[in-house]
Amino acid sequence: MVTSEIQQVKLKFGIIGNSEGLNRAIDIAIQVAPTDLSVLITGESGVGKEHFPKIIHQNSSRKHGQYIAVNCGAIPEGTIDSELFGHEKGAFTGAIGERKGYFGEANGGTIFLDEVGELPLSTQARLLRVLETGEFIKVGSSKVEKTNVRIVAATNVNLTQAIVDGRFREDLYYRLNTVPIKIPPLRERQEDIYLLFRKFASDFAENYHMPPIQLTDEARKVLTAYPWPGNIRELKNITEQISIIEKKREIDATTLQTYIPLHQERRIPMLAGGRGTSSGASFESEREILYKILFDLRSDVTELKKLVHDIMNERQPGTVPAASTPSVPYYPGHPDVQLMPAPINQMPTISIPSTSPHPSAEEQDAAEYVEESLSLDDVERELIKKALEKNHGKRKSAAKDLNISERTLYRKLKEYGLE
Repeated sequence: MVTSEIQQVKLKFGIIGNSEGLNRAIDIAIQVAPTDLSVLITGESGVGKEHFPKIIHQNSSRKHGQYIAVNCGAIPEGTIDSELFGHEKGAFTGAIGERKGYFGEANGGTIFLDEVGELPLSTQARLLRVLETGEFIKVGSSKVEKTNVRIVAATNVNLTQAIVDGRFREDLYYRLNTVPIKIPPLRERQEDIYLLFRKFASDFAENYHMPPIQLTDEARKVLTAYPWPGNIRELKNITEQISIIEKKREIDATTLQTYIPLHQERRIPMLAGGRGTSSGASFESEREILYKILFDLRSDVTELKKLVHDIMNERQPGTVPAASTPSVPYYPGHPDVQLMPAPINQMPTISIPSTSPHPSAEEQDAAEYVEESLSLDDVERELIKKALEKNHGKRKSAAKDLNISERTLYRKLKEYGLE
């Protein structure tokens, strides 16, 4: 596809940017639009996935039919089947009349299923039937109904991992992923960051009748160097904040840095369910997450061992050293959370893999001490107890400090008898 055609699409749908990844995504969307193939759009939250189903619909033979966008993650599990496929009168409490459902309403058009990875497994089975045969059954009915709908889905979830975890059907994934479109995150579109900033600044100035803000050369470098984890949505919000708060219209690097969290707070990786840590590493299990914490503690443990060794050397030969309590190591970056070791004879042995193919003697000593002294469950239990104490028993705040969901915290409280 020639560049002029892509530019026309950008102008029509308000898409800003010239990066290769963005142009490639638009190109695929326009090429697949005339067909009836299912499309799966993937990308992080805030990258603008919602534009692409509209591009596909408006460039297809269905453009005069209904276009319905459904946020699957915003509909409660108990009512989502009714919302998508409709229900009969009296099918459940509160069903005072018949409902057609989105698949019935969108017959002959396009339905966009945003956050499709949040669908319950039972609903996934119904959706698979629609994809394969075009048939569905309303809730509370036994009559099979037909629909002619083009399905475009989007997700910011890693569906292949969700399949492994048993949260998403593999057969549905392959039916939805007939044509994949990946939208690149903003950090991979550095040449587009300043263009988007200028567009947002101009729009905001026009809406509120004020001069648009501008950036100095140093401020532009700060803007493009930031990784933008919230993508375009975060960039827009920060641009609007600066526009309304700052009286000066030329923004320097120092001022910009007060709005951009360049030094992000380190998150506790404990209980994160394998979604990552501050270093960007991905873990497959809570055990591996704990390994990361233990490696971070090695320097503290080594210092503690040296201190104990020096004290022992100062004792006279033949004397019995007085009992002492070693200092409690703190979790790095979170001084309010302490790791409280239980008695060594109650600890199971933990085998710690080395981070280096040729570990130093100091690393080997630290790993041996950690093998003897730390229990996975004890560390996890103490982290939860300390977080609850810090937040005066407020579970929602404790879960936020631990970087886990409230549901996971409740499960752990029950598991460890801390309710």
